[in-house]
Amino acid sequence: MQLTKGFEQAACIIALLATQNRQIPISSQVIHDRVNGSQTYLQKLLRKLVVAGLITSVSGNSGGFSLAKDPKEITLLEIVQATEGEIKTYPDLGFIDLVFRDFRPLSQEATHVINQAFHQADQLWCQYLSTKTVYQIIVDTFGKEDIPLVDWNDSKIDSSLILPKLKK
Repeated sequence: MQLTKGFEQAACIIALLATQNRQIPISSQVIHDRVNGSQTYLQKLLRKLVVAGLITSVSGNSGGFSLAKDPKEITLLEIVQATEGEIKTYPDLGFIDLVFRDFRPLSQEATHVINQAFHQADQLWCQYLSTKTVYQIIVDTFGKEDIPLVDWNDSKIDSSLILPKLKK
């Protein structure tokens, strides 16, 4: 299974919002400029994140997007599910039953067994992703507990506010 570009873009949006000054939403234009994707596609992606309860939309002249909850509470699994939907890596298109049609009910049992194997693998993968939070990813990146906050709406962000805080 390979995640779509939507997941990576959504993860970047969540990271932007996690490092944004909490009192100031990030404008959709700034998100568009930073992510550099299609405006229509990004609107759909932002909508998915809103529907999933990961971000909120604030209307008005000073509007934009903010995190709906603390980065410590947002897991990678939630972002995957918001962008990719239900995790099901084995499609079961019926080929086992077709190829081994002369050996029913054995082919049906094989289909059941392989479906179970992939279902268990999907559960383990989801369980692992549910333990990884956005906060942990950012802390691991910076090597310290305090996440530097900036205003991404400012077109001239001083990179020294963030870069010196990176682990050596």
